[in-house]
Amino acid sequence: MARTEDDSWDPASSVGTTATLVAAARALATQAGRFIDDPWAAPLVRAVGIDFSTRMVDGQVDLTQFPDFTPERAEQMIDAMALRTKFFDDYFRSAGDAGIRQAVILAAGLDSRAYRLPWLGGTTVYELDQPQVIDFKTDTLSRLGAQPTAQRRAIGVDLRQDWPAALRAAGWDAAQPTAWCAEGLLIYLPPEAQDRLFDTIIDLSAPASMVATEFAPGIVDLDTDRVSAASAAFADQGLDLDMAALVYRGHRHSAADYLGDRGWQVDTVPNSELFRRNGLRPPTLDENDPLGDIVYVSAVCPA
Repeated sequence: MARTEDDSWDPASSVGTTATLVAAARALATQAGRFIDDPWAAPLVRAVGIDFSTRMVDGQVDLTQFPDFTPERAEQMIDAMALRTKFFDDYFRSAGDAGIRQAVILAAGLDSRAYRLPWLGGTTVYELDQPQVIDFKTDTLSRLGAQPTAQRRAIGVDLRQDWPAALRAAGWDAAQPTAWCAEGLLIYLPPEAQDRLFDTIIDLSAPASMVATEFAPGIVDLDTDRVSAASAAFADQGLDLDMAALVYRGHRHSAADYLGDRGWQVDTVPNSELFRRNGLRPPTLDENDPLGDIVYVSAVCPA
């Protein structure tokens, strides 16, 4: 189903389905002992109830049965998600070491960092996402007996609405530095909405605030026909998800350039370099990697 200006979702529909798939990949990485430990990923996926994702975390989906998926490619896909997760985990640890005690996770999805990272004392984690997503995760983790490892404040709000007002109402302090996170979010925003998001973050940020995100270069000229064809192969296995209909292709600013041009101190690392740094051979990019060599970005607001 194509996106609309006022669409909404839960973890089993539309954009929410991608959050569940990401959690499934984190679960597989955790089960394989690959770089991360997310004990809540698999229980959350099972609670969502998408049959394909549940079978995936239960080891009942052989990814090599899909077109162009070799065993090596399937393993690299899981490693890529593990390394993405590790990048943002490490970012939050660095922010804490720098003295930041409030974190804002935009489009938090089924992210469980508020429950699994070793947050330093006095840290508050604000999670923002669609109300149905926030309510589902909060209720499910409560039933599972999960306890946050920081002060968690969950905010059900559409990021196309006045989310800064909702953030302030939840106790966020504009006078203190913030560690912002926009993981896996930008491709689901039109280019102009991406710019507005960063403009808002910049306007809200006290000196020494930090932000982490990523840039997928392939989104600029995404081959939607090829992506839809790949989605059809997964539909044959019970996953009804047309990624091409959920993302926004076309020219957009690189997050690194946009922040750097506005005075932020920016560091970047491509996905291929993350593989090398962690002792892995980088994937060979081809037409089966429509988003290209994703670049992970972290930046600091100047004093």
